Amino acid sequence: MKQDRLILLRQGFEVPAYPARRFFCWHCALLDGLLASFPDLAKRLHVDRVAWPRPRQEVVALIGEENQSLPLLILAEGETSPHQTGIFEGRAFISDKDKILAALTDRHGFPELFAG
Repeated sequence: MKQDRLILLRQGFEVPAYPARRFFCWHCALLDGLLASFPDLAKRLHVDRVAWPRPRQEVVALIGEENQSLPLLILAEGETSPHQTGIFEGRAFISDKDKILAALTDRHGFPELFAG
C-alpha cells in the first residue's frame, strides 16, 4: 500500500548563527503532537524526521531543491489533493501547515482543527 509521506524537522536543532542555543519548529511540533494524540491514524502515514541544515538531501531527492521548507506532506504516487501546493516530477505535495492539517483530516480521518 502506498502511503502519504510526512516530513518533519528533528526537534532540538542548532543554528550556526546562534551558537550554544537549541531550537524547535512549532509547525513540526504541532504535527508531532497530532501524530502522538492519534497513533492509530498516524500509522496510515510514512513519517520521516530530517535534520535542520540545508540542503536537506532526503527532501531534495523527492521534490527538488526549491521545495525544502518543512513540514511537508508528499502525497502517495499518483494522488492529488485540493490542498496541494505544488507538483514536482508528477509528485504532488503540500508545504503549508494549515493545508497539511486539512489534508490529514480529509485523507486520513484526523479530527478537524477547532479554531473557534
